[in-house]
Amino acid sequence: MASTMYKAWLQHYHVDQHALREAYARWGQSIVAMTADSAVLQSAVDELTTGIEQLCGIKPSVADTPQHASYIYVGIADRLHRSDQYLADSDMPKVGKEGYLLKHIELEQHSVITVLGETDRGALYGVYHLLRLMAMGESLEQLRVVERPRNSLRMINQWDNADGSIERGYAGQSIFYEHNRITDNVTRIRDYARMLSSVGINSIAINNVNVHEVETAFLSEEQLPAVAGLANIFRAYGITLYLSIHFASPMEIGGLLTADPLEPEVREWWKQTAYRIYKHIPDFGGFLVKADSEHRPGPFAYGRDHADGANMLAEALQPYDGIVIWRCFVYNCMQDWRDRSTDRARAAYDHFKPLDGTFHDNVVLQVKNGPMDFQVREPVSPLLGAMSRTNQMIEFQITQEYTGQQRHLCYLIPQWKEVLDFDTHAQGDNSFVKQIGDGSMFGMKHSGYAAVSNIGDDDNWTGHTLAQANLYGYGRLVWNTELSAEEIAEEWIRLTFGNEEHVIQTLKAMLMSSWRIYEQYTAPLGVGWMVAPNHHYGPDVDGYEYSRWGTYHFADRDGIGVDRTINSGTGYAAQYFSPNRERYDHLHSCPDELLLFFHHVPYTHKLQSGETVIQHIYNTHFSGAEQAQELVRQWTSLEGNVDEARYTQVRERLEEQAEHAKEWRDVINTYFYRKSGIADEHGRQIYS
Repeated sequence: MASTMYKAWLQHYHVDQHALREAYARWGQSIVAMTADSAVLQSAVDELTTGIEQLCGIKPSVADTPQHASYIYVGIADRLHRSDQYLADSDMPKVGKEGYLLKHIELEQHSVITVLGETDRGALYGVYHLLRLMAMGESLEQLRVVERPRNSLRMINQWDNADGSIERGYAGQSIFYEHNRITDNVTRIRDYARMLSSVGINSIAINNVNVHEVETAFLSEEQLPAVAGLANIFRAYGITLYLSIHFASPMEIGGLLTADPLEPEVREWWKQTAYRIYKHIPDFGGFLVKADSEHRPGPFAYGRDHADGANMLAEALQPYDGIVIWRCFVYNCMQDWRDRSTDRARAAYDHFKPLDGTFHDNVVLQVKNGPMDFQVREPVSPLLGAMSRTNQMIEFQITQEYTGQQRHLCYLIPQWKEVLDFDTHAQGDNSFVKQIGDGSMFGMKHSGYAAVSNIGDDDNWTGHTLAQANLYGYGRLVWNTELSAEEIAEEWIRLTFGNEEHVIQTLKAMLMSSWRIYEQYTAPLGVGWMVAPNHHYGPDVDGYEYSRWGTYHFADRDGIGVDRTINSGTGYAAQYFSPNRERYDHLHSCPDELLLFFHHVPYTHKLQSGETVIQHIYNTHFSGAEQAQELVRQWTSLEGNVDEARYTQVRERLEEQAEHAKEWRDVINTYFYRKSGIADEHGRQIYS
């Protein structure tokens, strides 16, 4: 039997309330559905059957006609209106190809819970919503729910390698690959598909954007049958498969002497490759591309630009309605730290803004939420909203590369909510980032979200059991960006740990405070980085200060911060629309939490909070370490309310976090005391 850690939020705890369980069982005794020609609808029925059996202790019968007076109907709306007149008054609204209607209907001879989608995907998502309501103990008596996703592309990017390793993986080895081949053990992959589908994920790229030799060959006739096997698994749960590709594939596996995107033989090679892929995977989603970034090959080698490269691939996919997702994480990773005029934060905008309007309409630019690299605090990327004639999607990182690597608790939904609710002013006031995600700001043909996965083959999937909340939360947030971080947290807690109020309130408080706690004991005021190079776990204030990667803080005896202002700095602030441009550019209007990202200031500079910069550094690092210890206390108050396996695993992680927070505190405080020579006004211990 699967452990509680493995089952994540698909626990389906037995319903304790007798009256509620009896009501669920009355409808759940029978499922009516026609699944013969739809693997997705069959998955919906299988999920509903399993869920009811676990929630209510009964095994439903499944038939294509009613067998009992009360039942659950799972179907597709157009079939309903053609053949099932007893439900024709269900008043099906237009919900799009992935939306659904849940409704309780009392007829003359039947009491019915209907789960209706305009497509089989919609019906599957509706089933998961119904099970979520039941697991949370909601009444179905007056049920009427109409849902449709706010965003069309809701994607996961796996950074898995064929050798079984995972780049920035913190939860074990890959569930997809072992020994340079696609695994034959697909049970866990199927369970992962169930988890993703249950929160509305509809797309997945199954290999690392840094494509190595073995993964490059996934495009070959020899490898495509195994790739198609994975596509079959995900297809049954409404998830479309994509591949990350090597831009130089025509040379690596095609025998050509060039990968120049304007060369006819290269264009023809990609067209033949697309034909071969779609022969094996008719609903293949398309390509994810990292090019001309961090030593990856791309069109720059041939004097071409990003549009040349992306459009060549787009033409190959266009006959099959495939899309090219082109990552905008492009910057000079070989810069000289002595050169203060080069600013990594500027790079994405400088590369892509001039190309607005030159990309084909089946190209989507994938833009990281910030201009740097998934830091605990950085501003929203100015590229979001800057390209009114180009499809864009937003990239988050669920795996906690710079936010504790799933050894520290850091619930990321509040951070992402701040990004989505940021007003770009791209079309005047109320031009929010979430309107780029849903395509409404500029009427984009393709838009949405991608996020780097945080799972591996650990029993609990995510290394830290509580890190499951970030994967769950990402799916729920990009389905409906209007959900609050608190709502998502409570859903996840109830589905994962049950409905005991003390557990809910304690865990919700822990989750909701965790991002701020992590920020407090790590890098201050938006300056970022300060981590050990390469593995990025643990404090190293100067780890990247003299690095070619371009991630500097410029701390000296007098002050700290990067001058990104328009007149005296790198000019990065000018990439924003007004009034954000002026707000960031002017020292006294720049938000405290981003001050050191935009300005170099003396340690004695007073923040809007009234604290000096140096005292803020001391205060937050002492406070963050104390609050990390408080997380341990909060969790241990749940002993006996949480099963032993999860209780012990989480306690050990939180205890490690508390100790590591002290190390961060002491390293950061000591560093800045030595730099500034200014003592802590409260006289706390700082090592000299």
